Amino acid sequence: MTADGGTRVASTSTPSDRGGRPLLTVLTAVGIMLVAANLRPVVVAVAPLIDEISAEEGFTSATAGLLTTLPVLFFGLSAPVAPRLAARFGIERTIFAALLVLIVGTLLRLIPGAPALFAGSAVIGAAIGVCNVVLPALIKRDFAHRSGLMTGLYSMTLSGGAAVAAAITVPVDTALDENWRLTLGSWAVLTAITVIVWAPQVTRHRPETAVTVGSLRRNPIAWAITAFMGAQSLVFYTFTAWLPAFLMSEGYSRATAGNVLAVGQVVALLASLIIPIIAGRFTDQRGITFLVIAVCGIGLVGLLTVDHAAALWVSLVMFGPGASISLALLFMVLRSSSPAQTGQVSGMAQFVGYVLAAVGPIAVGALHDSTGSWTVALSVLAVPLVLQAASTALAARNVKMDRADSRRHVTRG
Repeated sequence: MTADGGTRVASTSTPSDRGGRPLLTVLTAVGIMLVAANLRPVVVAVAPLIDEISAEEGFTSATAGLLTTLPVLFFGLSAPVAPRLAARFGIERTIFAALLVLIVGTLLRLIPGAPALFAGSAVIGAAIGVCNVVLPALIKRDFAHRSGLMTGLYSMTLSGGAAVAAAITVPVDTALDENWRLTLGSWAVLTAITVIVWAPQVTRHRPETAVTVGSLRRNPIAWAITAFMGAQSLVFYTFTAWLPAFLMSEGYSRATAGNVLAVGQVVALLASLIIPIIAGRFTDQRGITFLVIAVCGIGLVGLLTVDHAAALWVSLVMFGPGASISLALLFMVLRSSSPAQTGQVSGMAQFVGYVLAAVGPIAVGALHDSTGSWTVALSVLAVPLVLQAASTALAARNVKMDRADSRRHVTRG
């Protein structure tokens, strides 16, 4: 027991903790980024193909929105299970198993018919959701003194995978004679390579020591991080899901719309690397976080009200969630007291956050169906931006969650 009544968390020693074996630490960092590279393409690649998929399957905008949202929903539904899996089997083995499940989900999309398409999307979401939760805990455990840099590299790779998917999906689909199933299924190759590279990690660490930490359900910091995570996720997934359709309604070709989205993804990539490195140098991240949200808001207003310079406005919008996902992950690391608590707040934030975010594309698709206007439909993204700004006041403060969280107690960090 600790002096404040919390439960002391036992942890497995790591190469970085022991100060030796720097090559192993580098290989672990590379492995983390390679895993991260798999966590967005299979989801983002659906958006540039959504018209083709909808035409073949007879989907309405709302049904198409459900297809793009289903993985995000399962990001959240699988989140509470991830810390328990990591505690029992170890983070490395949990990631390895999740990658195998990701391959299964990706290949399911090759089977003709809507049921297999939706089932594959759900399996993909569950596999990615587990990795989403346990990777921040791995960063907390092995890279605690480089949290800003590692969070930036991890988030940059997430955004990089999304940017590559947005840029190459249409050309790949064209090269495959517009066989969208084969286009989506081709991402299994990247995951298979990652499984091979990650396999040695399985034997390098023992399973995490099972620990009991207090509930975060009454912790205001945990809820602020959860709200921040949910708001930025809602903006990102809704915006990327429907941006190509919005741009095509404004007269852009499908290829041009995909390229504009790719430009925005590149900006998000750079923001996800740079912003956490800068923010990690400060004990309080409120100033830089408010700035990020303001830039995103300006971009959204410009995109919906100005009929030119779409690439500029999209870049400003994407700067927001690109930086914000890194900030959300950084908050999980900086506001927590142990890897176990990092996993706990990560699971909570991603469960609640992604379930809420899953509503976005469906709601916006339905709003478009009822109004016939993408401008009206996308304007509702101002609401989560306001929520994100409100949650910043606590999530970005220099405070830590107490290990006995059930007592609603926070201590100065």
